Amino acid sequence: MDEFDYDAVIVGAGPIGGYLAQKLAKNKLKVLILEEHSEIGRPFQCAGLVNPKAMASVGLVNTVLTPIWGARIYSPEGTLVEIGHEEKVRTWSVCRKLFDEAVVIQSIESGADIWLSSKPINLEFKEDSVEIEILTPNGIKKLTTKIICGADGAHSWVRRTMRMGRPKETMIGMQIEVTGYMGKNGKLDMYTGSDISPGFFAWVIPSGDTARVGVWSQTKYIGERSCEELLNELMNNSRWSFKFKDCKEVGRFVGSVPSGILKNTTSTRVALFGDAAGICKPTTGGGIGPGFAHIDIIVDDFIDLIRKNKLDATSLSKIDKKIDKMRKSQSRARALRDAFLSHSTDEELEEIFKVWAKPDVIKMINEVGEIENPIPLGTKMLKDIPEFRKLAGKAIKAVLWS
Repeated sequence: MDEFDYDAVIVGAGPIGGYLAQKLAKNKLKVLILEEHSEIGRPFQCAGLVNPKAMASVGLVNTVLTPIWGARIYSPEGTLVEIGHEEKVRTWSVCRKLFDEAVVIQSIESGADIWLSSKPINLEFKEDSVEIEILTPNGIKKLTTKIICGADGAHSWVRRTMRMGRPKETMIGMQIEVTGYMGKNGKLDMYTGSDISPGFFAWVIPSGDTARVGVWSQTKYIGERSCEELLNELMNNSRWSFKFKDCKEVGRFVGSVPSGILKNTTSTRVALFGDAAGICKPTTGGGIGPGFAHIDIIVDDFIDLIRKNKLDATSLSKIDKKIDKMRKSQSRARALRDAFLSHSTDEELEEIFKVWAKPDVIKMINEVGEIENPIPLGTKMLKDIPEFRKLAGKAIKAVLWS
């Protein structure tokens, strides 16, 4: 068998794997990306939202389908909270295939190699390297690397093979792409209610000439129902079904969303990134922004350890500790989500929406609210709005003092 040597092998050619590869390759490390599929960006993996900071990191505005500057959020009974100002873009709706491809192309231009239709099937750890067996279209190949990086998604082969645990929670979701939705360009729509997305919310995201319609929840909330049944309820039987009457489906995706950063994202000669590490926002399910942020936080120290080949568990644990602040932030965001949404009945949600719909509260949301970081807004609401102290008292300790 042929033998190849790399400083790092990254499993997964999504945006997280591509961004990591670019950072390492730019610093003259020899990098290989393994992608099990025959093309990048397929199958379609998420809602396709990229926050401004993450977009600035890669400069791929040419992949944008629609700038998102606001939202229309509906209570179970139809109370509307409409937020946002057109002059301030909150996030970007991108073509995920073009975005993913472009991020990976940046890594290749920086010097990384990529093997498509290739996946690891075995790891053998040596004193100073890892030997990887890879199933490729041309048979099994072996190569050695200093470290293997798992950026291979919610069902990460690397994480499972290394028995590195599971994220704190896993949401399940379904999304379809449609034409004919009655929406407002630049504003995403969010729908709540136990009949369509118990404990969470359904969404419609404008994406150029189409819209992405999705639901997500957890099995403990939906029982024996499926996400497909919930989506059907939203589009055909809910109070908002008239908005979907002219919709025609042009694509669909079903998948899981892990959230809750693993206790250890590293082990000897192994590091996990993105969904594989549980680095995903518990409030929206978004993974690109926090995934990029994680890499930015640890990359300098990570590169130094790779160069020195100091990749034992103890040495790598030091970069793991650098994301403790991110872990805490996720926990607080989850507490806010639970207080205002997941642990609320439809009746309690209705009371919450009546407060949210007040002009002074909408003003606060527009001034303080950030899709990427809901904690400042949630904390301010709990402190400043008496109704929310009563409604969300169960979360005040977790949010204010965690």
